[in-house]
Amino acid sequence: MEEGARSCLLRFRHRLEEDMKPPYLMDHMISDGVMSMDEEEKIRTQDQAVALLELLLRKDNNAYISFYNALVKEAYDDLANLLHDGLPQILSYAQNNSSDGLTSYVKMVLSEGGVPQRPVVFVNRQELLNRVREKLYQLQKDSGWVTVFGMAGSGKSVLAAEAVRNHGIIEECFPGGIHWLSIGQLDKPDLLVKIQSLCFRLEQSLNGQCLNRPPSSLDEAKERLRFLMLRRYPRSLLILDDVWDSAVLRVFDIHCRILLTTRNRSLTDSVSGAKYEVEVESGLDENKALEILSLYTKTKPHSLPEEARSIVRECKGSPLVVSLIGALLKEKPNRWRYYLSQLQQKQFKRIRKSSSYDYDALDQAMAASLEVLPDEHRKLYKDLTVIEKDIKIPAKVLCILWDLEPEEVEDILQEFVNKSLLFVDSHNKPYLYYLHDLQLDFLVEQNRDQLEQHYRNGPPTSGDEESLYWIRFLTYHMAKANLTQELYSLMFSLNWVSIKARIMGPAHLINDYMEYGPILDKEVRSQFQEFLSLNGHQLEQRPFPDVVQLALSQPQTSEVYRQALQSFLHLDLNHLIKTKSSHNLKKMIISLIHPHQGSIYSACFSNNGAKIATCGASRTLKVFRSVTGEKLTEIQAHDDEVLCCAFSPDDRLLATCSSDRKVKVWSVEQANLLRVFEEEHEEQVNHCQFTNTRRKLLLATCSNDECMNVKVWNLNRPNSQNTMFGHFEPVNHCCFSPDDTYLATSSNDGTVKLFQVSSANEWKTINVSIMFAENDGEVLVKCSTWTADGKRIICAAKNAVLVFDVETSDMLLEIRTNRLSTVQYCHACPTSNLLAIYILSQTHNDSIFNPYICYNILKMSMADCSGHLSWVHRVQFSPDGSQLLSCSDDQTVRMWETKRIHTSSAVCLKRDSDVLFSEEEIIVSAADNCNRLQVSFLGMPSGKLLATLQGHTKTVLRCHFSQNGQTLITSSEDTTIRVWRWQSGEVRVLEGHKEQVRCFSLLSNTLANTRLLSWSFDGTVKVWDIETGEKLQDIEAHQGAILSGHVSPDGCFFATTSADKTVKLWDCESWQCVHTLSGHQDCVRSCRFSWDSRCLATGDDNGEIRLWSVKEGCLLKICSQESKDGMDSLHGGWVTDMHFSPDDSLLVSTGGYIKWWNVENGEALQTFYPTGTALKRIHVSSDFSTFVTIDSIGILYILQRVV
Repeated sequence: MEEGARSCLLRFRHRLEEDMKPPYLMDHMISDGVMSMDEEEKIRTQDQAVALLELLLRKDNNAYISFYNALVKEAYDDLANLLHDGLPQILSYAQNNSSDGLTSYVKMVLSEGGVPQRPVVFVNRQELLNRVREKLYQLQKDSGWVTVFGMAGSGKSVLAAEAVRNHGIIEECFPGGIHWLSIGQLDKPDLLVKIQSLCFRLEQSLNGQCLNRPPSSLDEAKERLRFLMLRRYPRSLLILDDVWDSAVLRVFDIHCRILLTTRNRSLTDSVSGAKYEVEVESGLDENKALEILSLYTKTKPHSLPEEARSIVRECKGSPLVVSLIGALLKEKPNRWRYYLSQLQQKQFKRIRKSSSYDYDALDQAMAASLEVLPDEHRKLYKDLTVIEKDIKIPAKVLCILWDLEPEEVEDILQEFVNKSLLFVDSHNKPYLYYLHDLQLDFLVEQNRDQLEQHYRNGPPTSGDEESLYWIRFLTYHMAKANLTQELYSLMFSLNWVSIKARIMGPAHLINDYMEYGPILDKEVRSQFQEFLSLNGHQLEQRPFPDVVQLALSQPQTSEVYRQALQSFLHLDLNHLIKTKSSHNLKKMIISLIHPHQGSIYSACFSNNGAKIATCGASRTLKVFRSVTGEKLTEIQAHDDEVLCCAFSPDDRLLATCSSDRKVKVWSVEQANLLRVFEEEHEEQVNHCQFTNTRRKLLLATCSNDECMNVKVWNLNRPNSQNTMFGHFEPVNHCCFSPDDTYLATSSNDGTVKLFQVSSANEWKTINVSIMFAENDGEVLVKCSTWTADGKRIICAAKNAVLVFDVETSDMLLEIRTNRLSTVQYCHACPTSNLLAIYILSQTHNDSIFNPYICYNILKMSMADCSGHLSWVHRVQFSPDGSQLLSCSDDQTVRMWETKRIHTSSAVCLKRDSDVLFSEEEIIVSAADNCNRLQVSFLGMPSGKLLATLQGHTKTVLRCHFSQNGQTLITSSEDTTIRVWRWQSGEVRVLEGHKEQVRCFSLLSNTLANTRLLSWSFDGTVKVWDIETGEKLQDIEAHQGAILSGHVSPDGCFFATTSADKTVKLWDCESWQCVHTLSGHQDCVRSCRFSWDSRCLATGDDNGEIRLWSVKEGCLLKICSQESKDGMDSLHGGWVTDMHFSPDDSLLVSTGGYIKWWNVENGEALQTFYPTGTALKRIHVSSDFSTFVTIDSIGILYILQRVV
């Protein structure tokens, strides 16, 4: 509809809704063909005026004009005047169509011209009809051709006849009459007979008798017809129905007005004159197709059985198939299931004659299209049997299949397209080609015996980007060809995993393992599938990670690890590493999805568990398969951040709400917008939730509005059905009880309120704030969740989860976390006593950890599900309780398998640590999240706790073993340094710094040396005697905080780096500054001397590493800068630590991940991606073969070079 017309309707909408009576208006609109009876019936069940205007806004200009004319006819002159200025400027045929109708004059003209009558069952395709009539109006002043083309059974003939069944068309364009001639597949003698018959009819109409002898040849017939059409019927229309051959068409090239129907759009290339085209879509929309079936069976559309929709979907709405089956059902109305099964089993011969259609059965109609192809092209067309349904392919694929040059293939495909045997998507470059489902089914049925041979003759993969079809579907073709061994070799190849994941992403690979699992080795398949699920988010990153490196982190018994090791040995690499030990809880993760650029605020399961919907800061709504992570839909949903999404009970709808104050409802299948509620909420809408049952579909929303902040919507109404009053602070969350009797709301006013859904009255209030002490501050209730039986409600507020009895409002259970934590979200499992809780936990220095736990509220046990790298916004169980979904600011959605969750005693380690390497033993010292020092023996991956040392009052920032391993030195945020005899617990405290002591270093590693160098955020460097505790030196080193320091191996120099972006070199004897090194563009975070003390490496917060000459104080090299990652950093974050290899040829560094560098040329050799991020330190064995680090979520890694 034109913008002016739409604007008029919107501007005067309220006036129209108040004054008009829709039933009388709808009668006229149905008569004009702009509204169906099914649409009228739906409107009658709602607020009719509102629903009619909603429907009008979705229709075209003709509907607006019809509505305007209806207002005039029903004497609504004042309303019609309001809409007059918005009348679209369209061709007169539309106005005639809405006013003149089918008159007796029209019936007479069509009858005399031999135009077929309407079929017994007729459904108006108004938009298509208007396009044909628009082209016919182009012939008003001059001769020409209008070609109506489409595949077999698309309704071309019915459309052509209906286009001229109009008084305005005949009177204004073709007053000389309409003359219909059915052509079909004719030889020359039969064609001559057809033209003789037409000439006889035309002459008899003039004279009442025919005095001329019939033409004896086609040339004579052509001249006779030319004379009649130009001289006797100068403004008439000749309709040629079902033309196949251009040679036939040339006989009618006589400079008259012709409308032709054909399957071959290129036929008019061989004739002269103006040419116009209308393509007929291969299928009707679902409502039109159901209308045909309802008319045949005399059943209202909404009363049709479910098989009716299945039949329409199976044939993609083909008018021919729907009509054939409809006519069969007219006689045998109880055979719905039978004809559906025949269609599904491709038994086209059994779907036989029902109407005046030229072919007795569906297979005959489709076979006729193939018969006109040359033999060699017919064979090539049959090769398309191997294409998968609903898949579009580029010409390059068929170049491989047919072994022909691209130009030749494109010419052949264009011939198929012209004959409506193939469809082309010209919006893509290169063009993509595809078959209608019926065409493909017909080919498969016809070529079933040769099908396996077709697959076995399939081509190898191609590296050409235009041949991505083979990357995606090679496994499909191998499985169809029963090439089991070849399929096994392909799918269990890391090389194939790398290629397909790089091009298609991991979701398609996971889907392959699910699809072809029954014919693959179960154990190996599960190993590859788990590898992809756990690393899927990394395989979507760019630059693309090293798949072999990722695979080396798999268990050594895994086929994935074995292949990675084999690849490493074959390629003769020497920088790959394997993971010897890491956190065991990540095995609970079954899938990782990286759906959005930006925070993910909501993720939810569909009610059948098959799909996941996500939304967030990117303003988009996305839908994925829950098993594979394959993206199904992406919608640009709102103008601001999308805060929540929810599936309807039948999974057909998705609701979203946003900071833009709008609530929207979307069709899941069509991915289109169905409803917008934008006028009632005045602040951001925080949460939305559908009812749980299908009995009466309602949608609840809550917002930051001061008063009217909870609303319930009926999707059939433009305004909210009810507003729940009671909260006077923002409402964060709302949810229906399992039986939809009550709606629970959670608010910043410290209460949970329960409203009766039927009446919108408040039933009761649970005052959560009184459960906390007065000095605890403001109590904000974040969310609430119902237990499966609806008898208890659980809410999250401050650092607690509280369980209440719904009937009595008594608190039954309280789960408290530490006082520095906040419970952000909770969700109760619908099938068990599990409760998922997300806890935001903070330490004294505001370091944020993000665990969430799965809590058994009966057994009082819990499992830590740490894994996200940033805030978690939502957790949700799947409908069957088998999986747990979480979404986060780290841009990932994670799925956890609840049956693997168990009571966990795992310690979450902080990233500050030290390591002793001794032969086969590794001893790790690290602080836990309670600031206790954990000393563990890691000769075995499980580890053994040796000591826990208590004394520091704030976060421990650094710990270091002396060379003999008997002394442990630590520094802390509490400004102190402590020297421990860790086996006995004896301690000495060094005090003097004014701010936190980030790090320290012994001036020499000899046992005789007792001097310790420390530096702090206060900008000073201090020298201590650790035996006496005496402070030996106090140096004012930098203007800004000192971030790192290091003593050269020869003991002559030490270096400091600072937030002031400089590096300073100091003499260890004079304590004077030797060189100030400038050039970094950000805070310099780390430094390390080479083992020969001649080179200094420094790293900054932009991920840049610089190498300096110690002697000259000049820059030697900047390590490789060729490509930044998604965080706009060379290292995924700050460069926090570095180590040289013993021969100073290699450098290892930590940041967002771990990198190994070639010192000579500054190029990166290898990268290892941990599960978490922001690595602080890495510990390296003396032979540079073992590396130990801890990531941001407390996972300990022991990495070893593969030799």
